[in-house]
Amino acid sequence: MIKLLTQKNKGFTLVETLVAISIFTVSVLALMVILGQGISDTGYAKKKMTATYLAQEGIEYMRNMRDTFSISGLGWDEFKNKLTLASCDIGCYFDAEVPDEVISCENGSCHHLLYDSGKYNYYFGVDSGFVRSVRVDGVNEDEIKITSTVSWGQESGAYSIVFSESLFNWIQ
Repeated sequence: MIKLLTQKNKGFTLVETLVAISIFTVSVLALMVILGQGISDTGYAKKKMTATYLAQEGIEYMRNMRDTFSISGLGWDEFKNKLTLASCDIGCYFDAEVPDEVISCENGSCHHLLYDSGKYNYYFGVDSGFVRSVRVDGVNEDEIKITSTVSWGQESGAYSIVFSESLFNWIQ
């Protein structure tokens, strides 16, 4: 006896093949979107972490400058005068390579930090995309408020991180 093969036993039809390819294509596209978002999120996290360290460095620099002025005998008043002369009430910046140097931001906007060999500075290197501004607000005779703001931009938008701390006249 010879069995006759029917049409439905011969394999996939053209419609079934197109449906399978469509499902596979949608799955691959969804995977690509998820991977792209993950890469973007990783870039944002890296930049935010760097901005956090740069903002904290702004606070630490001012604290170190206050301590240097106090210990060297120049005192709290000279420290505050230096910040006033640099117009730190509207924003200033500093170069960590030059001790106790504070420079006023021109027209209220500071320069971009440059990156070279693991260091951020204002004189040589490639543009890092970060801008740091340090503001000083007087609270009273023996207290000032330091606000360190770091801004940066990415494809997804503009971001900033702000740290703030009060410094006190700790030597009488």
